[in-house]
Amino acid sequence: MSELKIKEKGVVVPGEVLAEGMDFLPSNGTYRLKDKILAKKLGIMKTEGKVIKLIPLSGKYLPKKHDVIIGRIIDVNFSGWSVDTNSAYAAMLPIKDATSEFIRRGADLTKFFDIGDYIVTQITNVTSQNLIDLTMKDQGLRKLREGRILKINPHKVPRVIGKQGSMVSMIKNATGCQITVGQNGVIWLQGDPKGEIIAIEAIKIIEEKSHINGLTDEIQKFLEKNKVTDANEKYSEKVKVK
Repeated sequence: MSELKIKEKGVVVPGEVLAEGMDFLPSNGTYRLKDKILAKKLGIMKTEGKVIKLIPLSGKYLPKKHDVIIGRIIDVNFSGWSVDTNSAYAAMLPIKDATSEFIRRGADLTKFFDIGDYIVTQITNVTSQNLIDLTMKDQGLRKLREGRILKINPHKVPRVIGKQGSMVSMIKNATGCQITVGQNGVIWLQGDPKGEIIAIEAIKIIEEKSHINGLTDEIQKFLEKNKVTDANEKYSEKVKVK
């Protein structure tokens, strides 16, 4: 008889038995050993029907095709821009994918994006050698202006966003902030100083307590209290304005 050995959203360690029986199927972060499914890494167990997977609690961002991320321009050369992806691998934004505007040969590319600029961009390709290509040619992709940059564990991004965007929408509505969450764990937000402080604190609570039940209620109560701290200086940095 098949049986789950760990409760939904339970924290597990590598080698821990998650389920017994052949009715369950291993997925991300898990593997089968005879009739058992075990954890490959530290994470939170999640089931989708009969499929068992883990949400990692730690680790660097691993770039994937189609991910929308927030990157930082780190170099400008004749063919485009090098972009920090908050991972072990830098990416390339080629001229042809940077804008619909015609860019003549030899043009000053810093007029479009300069070193230190943050951009919302999309990954179009990741090669076997971990070379990453980006594009700016889609809805919502843009250069970020004023605002704050906050970095969190990329594996906590789904909890910050919530089901169908419910968690981040709640924070936006309560604080009046514009918020963009990159799949790479980089978050941009903009609002009045008080709203930014509250939004940052709420996001940090989600990151720290992503494994617990009732997190939505806790965040809602926190937002209702409207508590202000100095978290904006501790956890974020101002985006350079151009």
